[in-house]
Amino acid sequence: MAEEIRNLIEKIQEEGIKAGEDKAREIEAEAKRKAASLLAKAESDVEKILAEAKERVARMEESAKASIQQAGRDLLLSLKEELHAMLERLVQSSVAETLSPSEMAKILHELIKKLAGASKEDIWIWLKKEDGEKLKTEFLSRLKEETKRNIVLKPSEEILGGFIISFDAGKSHFDFTDKALAEYLGTFLKPQLNQILNSPGKEK
Repeated sequence: MAEEIRNLIEKIQEEGIKAGEDKAREIEAEAKRKAASLLAKAESDVEKILAEAKERVARMEESAKASIQQAGRDLLLSLKEELHAMLERLVQSSVAETLSPSEMAKILHELIKKLAGASKEDIWIWLKKEDGEKLKTEFLSRLKEETKRNIVLKPSEEILGGFIISFDAGKSHFDFTDKALAEYLGTFLKPQLNQILNSPGKEK
């Protein structure tokens, strides 16, 4: 009997891990779709900024061609840095807007249902104070009822959007804040942005 129980526990754990991996793939697919949309906007902004930069470089060449070559390289380097910063702000803002309290409630429900397993430890959720208040008022009781787990909301001044969740009362956690998700999206977007900047016809 003990061996059967152990086998059952292992099977439940394996199914929980698979469900978590499936959810992670869903989140990644959605992130890539949003990334493609953001990249299209970023490319349009790149075209405009680089066109203005080329005009500035052309005017400077009239007075000092030798010095302008170095200045042009410095300018394009500066533009790349500005565009990377702009992309980070754009992505983080978009993620924050997407993670509304109602959307977070849906995500939390799926995460808790698929990843919480058989543990009875409290589930801790750190999030922005305003989001926590709305989640508590409109969704918390339903989440507790549907997931059969005690859920503790913890307001954090460091979180501007999204949430951090722990299924074992804080011993470990998963980061779904706007900053963490924006960094994740950035790993897809930045190489593509660099390719746009370095492609033929977009350099001096």
